[in-house]
Amino acid sequence: MKGCARYALMRGIIAAAACGLAAPPARADETCLSPYTATLIKGQEAYLHVWTLGEKGVGDESDKLVTIDADPKSKTYGTVISSVSVGGRGEAHHMGFTDDRKYLWAGRLDDSKIFIFDIGTDPSHPRLVNTIADLTEKTGYVGPHTFYAIPGRMVVGALSNNKTRDGVTGLAVYNNKGEFLSAHPIPVANGGDGYGYDIAINPKKNVFLTSSFTGWNNYMTDLGRLIKDAEAMKHFGNTMVLWNLKSMQPDKIFSVPGAPLEIRWSLKEGDDWAITASALTSKLWLVSHDANDEWQANQVGTIGDPAKIPLPVDISIAADAKTLWVNTFMDGTTHLFDISNPTKPVQIYEKVTGKQVNMISQSWDGKRVYITSSLLERWDKRGADNEQVLRAYDWDGKELKLKFEVDFFAEKLGRPHHMKFSGPLEKASLDMPGRAASR
Repeated sequence: MKGCARYALMRGIIAAAACGLAAPPARADETCLSPYTATLIKGQEAYLHVWTLGEKGVGDESDKLVTIDADPKSKTYGTVISSVSVGGRGEAHHMGFTDDRKYLWAGRLDDSKIFIFDIGTDPSHPRLVNTIADLTEKTGYVGPHTFYAIPGRMVVGALSNNKTRDGVTGLAVYNNKGEFLSAHPIPVANGGDGYGYDIAINPKKNVFLTSSFTGWNNYMTDLGRLIKDAEAMKHFGNTMVLWNLKSMQPDKIFSVPGAPLEIRWSLKEGDDWAITASALTSKLWLVSHDANDEWQANQVGTIGDPAKIPLPVDISIAADAKTLWVNTFMDGTTHLFDISNPTKPVQIYEKVTGKQVNMISQSWDGKRVYITSSLLERWDKRGADNEQVLRAYDWDGKELKLKFEVDFFAEKLGRPHHMKFSGPLEKASLDMPGRAASR
């Protein structure tokens, strides 16, 4: 398909997503799902799926999707009940549901393969049903990172390119069958640096945001060596891009120094702001409207002691948009911020939850919090600090209380990274005006 035809096709897809199926921002990690996800788990999640990096000398050494029983009423609560190995080690990283939540797409940052699992048939035992290996061939991009559903389609955000393998990259669009449709470069002009990372859509405002990290050359390099390489440390993203959802064209580029990573839109009805954390500068940034109704990005808070480079990685916003969990990798600390006034976040709680911590996911009601340890194979700590665990906590509003943990090395599984919930799915809430099923 030629460029003009691809562009026209993508415009049609996005226009349908933005106009025909308008929806408010997704509620609850449950809090980081696409707003086009047809069903949400508002009660107790039954299963926790963990995309896991294979480890040489550990088990079958393969990347795999691990499923853990998360139902406290189950006899196998807190234990591994299934795993699906995909063969080889390719830096397993992030996952995302299709809009009908029946399939889970998972990517690898090294060899750029994408694996599609059937979750809907039996969530306790997912099945690998498709492997996509043409991302680089079709787009020139490598490192599929973010998988973000729109109706009938998956938008894939990549981290790098196959020529220079730096951070200049773009977005790819596939249909739910795994067929490639179109590619869209992240802008390098007018202040853009071309780097990518996360994707987050706000359909009511006809916008989506992308953030920026680094390229293959850096994320596949040992962290200790990377930090000592002054030239390599210059190659991290320092921007966020605001896109027009209907046209799939960039509208505005924000300067956000220090590799802004995960993006979370406020989940409160009527709000139109998003928040992110910059990994290298340890800052919270707010993207919102100013007094002239123009989108702006402003630094609004600090996470830990930036001089110690705590390295904030994942964040999770509450369903009422009043609090934000932040994990800092280097010091193994989980922070909670009061963001009821998003222009002035205030830390109200912190707890060391591991020797290294990365991803954090919370339930719809905010009463359960899950944490994994692995960031990247070559960035994880060494020796006794190379802890590879998943920990599940109850949150009573005052304290995180450990409910169970799974030691992935002891279980011969590998390094746990990204998490998604499944189980007894409930229909979209009727108290969410404008939300529509993606059919």
